[in-house]
Amino acid sequence: MSLVLSEEQQILQSTTREFVTGRSSMKRIRELRDQAGDGFSRPLWREMAELGWAGIIIPEQYGGAGLGYVDLMVVMEELGRGLMPEPMLSSVLLGANTLLLGGSDAQRKAHLPKVAAGEELLALAQQEPKSRYELAHVETRAERAGDGYRLTGEKIQVLDGAAADQFIVSARTSGGPRDASGVTLFLVPRSAEGVGVQVQHRLDARGAALVRLEGVQVGPNAIIGEEGQGAALLQRVTDRATIALTAEMLGAMTVAFEMTLDYLKTRQQFGKVIGTFQSLKHRAARLYVELELARSLVMAAHEAVDAGKSDAEIGRLASMAKARLSDAFVLVANEAVQMHGGIGMTDEHDIGFFLKRARAAEIQFGDAAFHRGRVATLDGY
Repeated sequence: MSLVLSEEQQILQSTTREFVTGRSSMKRIRELRDQAGDGFSRPLWREMAELGWAGIIIPEQYGGAGLGYVDLMVVMEELGRGLMPEPMLSSVLLGANTLLLGGSDAQRKAHLPKVAAGEELLALAQQEPKSRYELAHVETRAERAGDGYRLTGEKIQVLDGAAADQFIVSARTSGGPRDASGVTLFLVPRSAEGVGVQVQHRLDARGAALVRLEGVQVGPNAIIGEEGQGAALLQRVTDRATIALTAEMLGAMTVAFEMTLDYLKTRQQFGKVIGTFQSLKHRAARLYVELELARSLVMAAHEAVDAGKSDAEIGRLASMAKARLSDAFVLVANEAVQMHGGIGMTDEHDIGFFLKRARAAEIQFGDAAFHRGRVATLDGY
């Protein structure tokens, strides 16, 4: 495994960091938090699309850049450094990826070029009340209605759902609520009759939605992939989105660590810089070790996708990386707030935004305990 970026990836990293630094200050993040909007900037998202980021993993034949996951990792890490809430995860990694991995050619041609251009937003409506992290726990029903289907149910915590133009909805066409088979994915327009969207905002101020489906009619062409096999497709999509999320988490925890080091080097108590205190040196050293361990796993997971590893191996590395990053990001954020002292507890200081992001990202797609259990299961324990 290579732990060094190529020259082209280093250039991508430099240009992305320059863009993020210049266009997304913490002042902007505060303003987005305090506004009753989408939770992100649509004009800035279109600029990001013009730079090729929205289409970074979308093949050129569908209007994308056709790059790999290590290139994606570089961009996601830099977006994490700026806590940028634009819909890379929701529209690209969850939405577009579902069409890439399971959609028909007609569906891809109809939607992927628009996603890559920043003109259309997709959202995956999968999670349900009490489903926790079980992708196959689906109670939303899809009943036959003529040559199509009628969808009825409720989806919670739909990432960027309030801003979405199209929903990818998991619904049960057969079987019980927790059966692995019988789940089917449908492409549902936001404008379809019977679709209700309730705006929500998460702890980290990012946009989400409660989506209700009340007898929504869709045609047979709305099915993504094979009928009844949607849970397996959801797992493939979620594993890749989880891997990308860990890169974003790595970027955010790196900045939180850097901010803390800067504070330790300037804050004085008892006539001394607090960074000279041995106990704080030890704590900072531990955070550095956690960062480097996390970076190795994040790179390994992205390289596995580019290398065409099996879905089982990709899933195992996704869970290993997410378990490590969930623990490490929360640790770094907690320690950062504590070592900043009283000012770290105030809203005026930026470090609190990283703690909130750590807590939200920790449980996105499964917390550390869930993913450690999954690795154990995949390894036969």
